[in-house]
Amino acid sequence: MTISTTEERANTEDYLSIFLNDIPLMDVRAPVEYAKGSFPLASNAPILDDRQREQIGTCYKQEGPDAAVELGYELATDEVRSQRLASWQQFVTQHPQGYLFCFRGGQRSHITQQWLKDSGYPYPLVKGGYKALRRFLIDELERSIEEIPFIILSGKTGTGKTFLIHQLENSVDLEGLANHRGSSFGRRYGGQPGQIDFENRLSIALLKHRHHNPGMPVLLEDESKLIGRCSLPQSMRDKMQQSPLVLLEETMEERIKIGLKEYVTDNLAEFVAAYGDEQGFDQFVEGLSGSLYRIRRRLGGERYQQLTDMLEKAIQQHKKEGVIDGYSPLISDLLSHYYDPMYDYQLEQKEGEIIFRGNRQAIEEHYTTSLINSDTIESA
Repeated sequence: MTISTTEERANTEDYLSIFLNDIPLMDVRAPVEYAKGSFPLASNAPILDDRQREQIGTCYKQEGPDAAVELGYELATDEVRSQRLASWQQFVTQHPQGYLFCFRGGQRSHITQQWLKDSGYPYPLVKGGYKALRRFLIDELERSIEEIPFIILSGKTGTGKTFLIHQLENSVDLEGLANHRGSSFGRRYGGQPGQIDFENRLSIALLKHRHHNPGMPVLLEDESKLIGRCSLPQSMRDKMQQSPLVLLEETMEERIKIGLKEYVTDNLAEFVAAYGDEQGFDQFVEGLSGSLYRIRRRLGGERYQQLTDMLEKAIQQHKKEGVIDGYSPLISDLLSHYYDPMYDYQLEQKEGEIIFRGNRQAIEEHYTTSLINSDTIESA
């Protein structure tokens, strides 16, 4: 006799509520499927490992669906079933309001659901599975792009645009979604999400804005098509190019300070937290050196060597004395001669009107009270 540990809830196809309410999801697809793309609050608890999935897929092609199902039950030994159930039961206990899903809401979902129910843990599934959830987010992303007015926060590298994005309401941090600082030196600990995961995160962020702030513009940082290796949808890039601009302007001295904080202090802290002092510093150095190497062709051989010498000198001083000021000349040089010319060119290509310009304080003071309610936005 089993004892139910949770109320039996109905299966769902209310995809909107799942994403608006941050409902936890149990993804019972194989690890290789999960790695290709899933959802921010989905945890992988596979019913089949990658090898088992491959075996069953081969059997299905060669002998048909009935033979594949029979093989699946053969592979589900008592030990395997016990391990799977323990993992699923733990998830159900921790997330009683969640749901489970497989690729299409088919056999894997229903078998998982049945095993859970038989063990006293009834748990609902998502109808249509991953495929339906993914289709929903793709469609909603295009709808959000079409319906939400954009305001673009632009400004030269090092002006602190991302920090300002976090300070202002009704904004979406694209670089945060991509786990990348956007520039050539933007690598962050943990790496970037895959393209599907990035698109899902973006769609959910815009979906929440659209439903919680209907009719309100969203503030987005000015980005190129690629944020690291994550690509923005072309329809979004096109709209960003035509949207009104707020220009963040700071002195070179302030930009160098911001660069030191973001690319040295904060960057190093992330790697040290993950790897410890010594290995973290080595990872930090490898990241800076690799970033400089990747732009060597644009810099030219002579300038690349000059900047490499500056970087190595700064690293040695940092390592021996704990002083980071040695990076300042390198940051200044890159801002003035590499990033600023690119920014000036890109700004000339913008089609949107500049509706405000100023430093961080000025924008913070004027944004909520004036800019998002301006006639420019309403007519954009």
